[in-house]
Amino acid sequence: MELSWLNWLYTAVATVITWIHAGYSTFIPPDNGLNWALTIITLTVLMRLLIFPLFLKQMRSSKKMQELAPKVQELRKRYKNDKQRMNQEVMALYQGAGANPLGGCLPILAQFPIFISMFTVLQAMANGQPKFGMTQQLVDDARAAHIFGAPLPATFFTSSTDIQAFGADPVVTKIVLAIFVAISSLTTFLTVRQSVTRSMAQMPDNPMAQQQKILMYISPLFAIFSLNFPLGLILYWVTTNLWTLGQQHWFYSRHPMPVMDAKGNMVTPAPKQGLISKVRKTAPEPESPPEPPGPKVIRQQQHRTRQPRSKRTGGKKP
Repeated sequence: MELSWLNWLYTAVATVITWIHAGYSTFIPPDNGLNWALTIITLTVLMRLLIFPLFLKQMRSSKKMQELAPKVQELRKRYKNDKQRMNQEVMALYQGAGANPLGGCLPILAQFPIFISMFTVLQAMANGQPKFGMTQQLVDDARAAHIFGAPLPATFFTSSTDIQAFGADPVVTKIVLAIFVAISSLTTFLTVRQSVTRSMAQMPDNPMAQQQKILMYISPLFAIFSLNFPLGLILYWVTTNLWTLGQQHWFYSRHPMPVMDAKGNMVTPAPKQGLISKVRKTAPEPESPPEPPGPKVIRQQQHRTRQPRSKRTGGKKP
């Protein structure tokens, strides 16, 4: 699977692995499984951050498709008896607005070169080959690392003799690899289903809908191929799937699909609030403390001496 024209990418991935591993080796033994698990997870996060602009492009395209939903509904009603014409008009509408129904595939396609690079680098480690700028010490540390008792470079089809040469139990290794392969298959299916379901809801008459459905149900078969992948590569795939699930859920929850009201008009539901917003909304506002009573004003009444009537009226007393 090694492609010579991707040697620059293999070297780049091996260099990043070396840097990350050296950082964790300052407080974790370099041949420890936890060190290598954290190295692969960190590398996965960095790779996903690198292709995050593609995800932003996907979000903008999805937002445009939501805005075009009423016009798509009109085209569906207008050309309901001519499906081919309807598909052409819908695709022309999307192209004119710069919306790409297949934009959700861009992040997935961008991952394949990285995936191939990870496979090639880890395969070189498993074979004990210090290639792509790696040192022999780094390769030996990777071959000695165990994750839950399974060697990092081992595959499900690795012979028991080779697994024992790594200092591991063949039975435990097979069980751990089978669990990781099952998790990889499940997360792959959930990731594809989440994306395909959203795409079909946005564009029910998408001519690629049938192919997307087939892709969704074929994705669990990825486990058959991952049986021949090293444990480190399966860990990378599981991590990137979990990242994708969380990222898509975050976006979809804030940009819900428009729905039809009783009159047939498109209504965009309000985005779901986050936990912090809900807490702020439900928390009672603190009552302001009562103001301390001011000094009581006591009016002093002047007791005037009652004067005789003659003095009050100014008359003379007879």
